Amino acid sequence: MVFQKPPDGGWGWVIVVVSFFTQFLCYGSPLAVGVLYLEWLDAFGEGKGKTAWVGSLANGIGLLASPVCSICVSSFGARPVTIFSGFMVAGGLMMSSFAPNIYFLYISYGIVVGLGCGLLYTATVTITCQYFDKRRGLALGLISTGSSVGLFIYAALQKELIDLYGLDGCLLIVGALSLNILACGSLMRPLESSDSPPPEKTCVDKVPDQYFVYHEKEKTLEENISILEKGYVDEKCANHVPDYKQDSVLNKNVLSSINVNERDTYKQKVVERTNFCKQLAKRKWQLYLNYWEETVVLFKNKVFSALFVTILLFDIGGFPPSLLMEDVARSANINEDDYHMPLISIIGIMTAVGKLTLGILADFKWVNTLYLYVTTLLMTGVALFAIPFAKSYLTLAMLSGFLGFLTGNWSIFPYVTTKTVGIEKLTHAYGILMFFAGLGNSLGPPIVGWFYDWTQEYDTAFYFSGFCVLLGGFLLLLAALPCWNACTDQSSKLPPNTYSYKVASSA
Repeated sequence: MVFQKPPDGGWGWVIVVVSFFTQFLCYGSPLAVGVLYLEWLDAFGEGKGKTAWVGSLANGIGLLASPVCSICVSSFGARPVTIFSGFMVAGGLMMSSFAPNIYFLYISYGIVVGLGCGLLYTATVTITCQYFDKRRGLALGLISTGSSVGLFIYAALQKELIDLYGLDGCLLIVGALSLNILACGSLMRPLESSDSPPPEKTCVDKVPDQYFVYHEKEKTLEENISILEKGYVDEKCANHVPDYKQDSVLNKNVLSSINVNERDTYKQKVVERTNFCKQLAKRKWQLYLNYWEETVVLFKNKVFSALFVTILLFDIGGFPPSLLMEDVARSANINEDDYHMPLISIIGIMTAVGKLTLGILADFKWVNTLYLYVTTLLMTGVALFAIPFAKSYLTLAMLSGFLGFLTGNWSIFPYVTTKTVGIEKLTHAYGILMFFAGLGNSLGPPIVGWFYDWTQEYDTAFYFSGFCVLLGGFLLLLAALPCWNACTDQSSKLPPNTYSYKVASSA
C-alpha cells in the first residue's frame, strides 16, 4: 500500500480529535484506578499488594505487549484495530462489574482492558503520524493529553458514580461510555493513494516464476486432454458409430501420459518447494541475527544502558502515587469533608500541563533534553521522599500536583531516546525501553503495597520509591557526563554503529 504525502491538516485534524477522545475514553478508568482500588480493598478484603496488581497490570500490560500491538496495527490497520479494541475495553470493564474475586479482575480489568489500551495507543499514534509530518510534534502532543484529561475527569466521575450506583454500577456505566471508541474508530479513515499500485506480494508470492512452471505445464496438459476428448466425443456423436476399442486405447494413452507427467511434476514441485523453504528460513534467521546484533550495539552505548535501567527504576518508584495517593490520604486519617478535588484528578491535570510545558522547553536549542529529563527525575525522587511528611489534604494536594507535573516528562522521553541512539535506531531502541517501562509499571504498585502489608504504614514504601527514582536519575547523569566523551576521544574513535549522546549544547 502506497500512502499519500501527509497532508498536515484537513482530515488530519479530525484524526487528532478522535484520537484524543479515544485515549480519553480508554485510559480514563485505568489511570484513575486509584478510586476503584479503595473499593476493591473493601469488597474483597485482600492485601494492598495483591489488590494493586489489578491497576498495575492494566497500565503495564499494554507497554509489555507493545511489539504485538505494533504488528496488529501494521497488519490490519488503525481503524479495524481501534474498533476491535473498543469492544475489548468496554467488555473488560463490564465483566469486571461481575468479578467474584480479585483473581477475576486480574484477567478482566488487568489483562483485557490493559491490552485493549495498548492496542488503542499504538493505533492512534500510528494514524496520527501518517497524517502529519511538519506538525507531527504538535499533533502527538495534543492526542497525548487525552489520557491526562481522562485521568482528571474519570477520577471525579468514578467517585460520583460509586456514590450513586455502587462499584458494579460504576464499572457498567464506564464500560458503556467506552463503546464511544467505536464511533471514534469509524472516523479513522486510512490515508492511501487512490491510484495506488496493486498490493505488494507476500513472501510466497515473490517466488521466481520458474518455481511455478509446472502449473503452466499442468494447465496445458489438461487443456489438451479436454480438447482431445471433446473432439473425440463430437466425432462419435456425428457418426453415431460406437468404437469401444478405439475409446479404450485412447483412454489408456491419456492416463499413462497423465501419470508420467504427474510423477515428474510432483518431484519437481517437492524439490523446488524445499529449496524455497530453505532460502526463506535462512533469510528469516539472518534477520533474527541482525536484530540481536543491533540490540548488542545499542547496549554498548553507555547512555542507552543507563537509560533502560533509569526508566525501569522510574516506573517502579514514580508510578505508584497515581494509583495509591487516595489510600495514602485515607491512611493519614484525612477527613473526607476536606476534599475539594480527588488527588488523582490533580495529578491528571498537572500531568497534562507538564507534558505541554516540558515539550515546549525541549524545542529550545539552548535546552539540553537529557539534563532536563534528569532534573525531572531528581525532583520526583525528592517529592516522593516528602510524601510521608504530608499529614494534611493541602500538602498532599501540592505534592500530587508537583508529581503530576514532573510525570509529564514522558513527552520528552522520545527526544532523549533519539538523541541517544539516533533516528535510525529509534524504533528498535524505543521498543526495548517501553518494554522495561511496562515492567516497571506492573511491579511498582504491588511492591509499594507489599511494603504497607509488612509495615502497616506507607513511609517505608515511599522512601523506597524515592530511592529508586533518585538512583535512576544519578545513574543517567553519571553516564552522560562530558568527561566520558573526552576520555573516549583520547583513547580511540567510536565504531561507526556506536552512538554517543553529546551533552554539550549546540547553541
